[in-house]
This record gives sequence, C-alpha cells and structure tokens, in this order.
Amino acid sequence: MYQILTDSGLDLPYQTLADSNVDFVSMHVDIDGKIYKDDLEHKFVLNHFYQQIDNGVMPSTTQVNIGQFIEFFKPYVQASTPILYLGFSSGLSGTFNSAQQAREVLLSDYPEAQIYLVDSLAASCGEGLMVLDAIDKRNAGMPIDELANWLTTKRLFYRQWFTVNDLNYLYHGGRVSRTSATLGSLLHIKPVMDVDTNGHLRVVKKARSRNKSLEALAQNTLATIANHKNPRIIIATTKADDAAKVIQSIIIASIPQAQVLIEHIGPTIGSHTGLGCVAVFSLSKSERQ
Repeated sequence: MYQILTDSGLDLPYQTLADSNVDFVSMHVDIDGKIYKDDLEHKFVLNHFYQQIDNGVMPSTTQVNIGQFIEFFKPYVQASTPILYLGFSSGLSGTFNSAQQAREVLLSDYPEAQIYLVDSLAASCGEGLMVLDAIDKRNAGMPIDELANWLTTKRLFYRQWFTVNDLNYLYHGGRVSRTSATLGSLLHIKPVMDVDTNGHLRVVKKARSRNKSLEALAQNTLATIANHKNPRIIIATTKADDAAKVIQSIIIASIPQAQVLIEHIGPTIGSHTGLGCVAVFSLSKSERQ
C-alpha cells in the first residue's frame, strides 16, 4: 500500500483526511506578526480568524519550505512506503517547487524511494476534490503510478469558480492590481473568477451584484459538469453559508441527486480572499482553457 499526502491548502476537514489515512503538511499564516499553522481546524480556531479579518486584519501566508517537506516525506521514505503528494497550485505558491526540491534531496540519499508529485493546478477544495477522488481510486486498488498519471491527466478537468466581496484582499496578496481592486470597489463589481491552465487566478466575468455573481457560479458549474446524475460538488466559503445555500439550491433543483458538500475556506486561502468568498468546485466534461 502507498501513502497519499497533501497540504493544508485543500480546505477539507481534518477528520476527513484522518479517516481516510491521508497525511498533510501545514502551511503557515502570519496574523499581526504571530505565526500560526493551518492545520485544517484541528487546533486552529477558524471562527477567531474570521473575526480578526472582520476587524480589518490583513493576514499573510508563507509557503512550505524544502526542509519542511524533507521532514514530512522522510518517515515514509525511510519506511520504504511509496508516497504520492498532491500539492497546491504552483501558479499560486512556491510550495510545489519546494516539494520538488525536497524529492531530489531525498532521492540522492534514498535512490530506491518512490516519490510521486502531482501539481494540482488547483486551490482550496479544487485540490480537495482531487484528493477525495484519489482516495476513492486508491481504495478501489489503483496502483500509485497509475493514480499519479490519472491525476496529472485529469487535473485541468477540475473547474473552480469563485467570487469575492472585497477585492482589496486579492490586491494585498498580489492576485489583482491596485487599479482593479479600486475600480471594483467603486463600481460595486463582484468578479466571477476561475483558475487557468497554469493554476493562476483570472477574472472571467464582472457581475454587478452579489446575487448575479452567485447565479453565475451555479450556472457555470451546471454548464460544464461531467456527471449529470450524481456528481460530487463542493461549495466552500469564508463565512458566507447563506450564499453557499443559494448556490446549493440552484444546483439541487437541476440535479437532485448531486452530492453537494459545503466546507469552510481556511486561513491559507482566506487570507487572500477576505470574508464573503464563495467558491464552487466540480469535475468538468472538458478541460479548462
């Protein structure tokens, strides 16, 4: 048997990973000069983090470094356990590059080690949805090399639609320009965004109201979804559960058997979106372009 590994950027519950024997490495968040581990709410109190953002705090995040990855991978390598790490988009963080460098270091000392790395080109529950599918395929008996290849082949089929209430957090995190943030705020624009083929954020539509942006997330998901019978869809938010339920109701009205999960966006992503972010993740019938 092999070990599936990931990172805390996937925004799934801690217990979900624990129950499925998936280990993760924590990213770190700087809040007013104090460093916290994003541990998927195992000990980190997410509601307190949301309250700090509500009070105007602008957190920052740091990528996982090479040394942390060596420490994370090494026990499995030393135990001769093959590992498959599915990581946060290289288009949004240098974390995956750190994983690649750690792999090279470990292979120099343990040349027989089996270390598979897959860049998800996704973030939050887009990465999380890939991990859930990887768990299903591992449990069904798919070998590690086939699973790594399947994830790499299918990664652009995972669609990620989202909107935010406040563009200033994306500007603070270097995701949009100052001009875009300022104009968006002045004109009350609610951008509909996705993730491109290189794992970068991009604006695909500018909605004039919150309701229109939520409708766009739901309709974009329904228009591109691969499985119209019982798809697994994740809606993730930073303290916007009512908005998530609006999208959930639209999807369920169209696909009654859809498995629609609602999750919380953790501090790694939430630091860059602010409160009110809503995102929808699904497996699409075609690659994103």
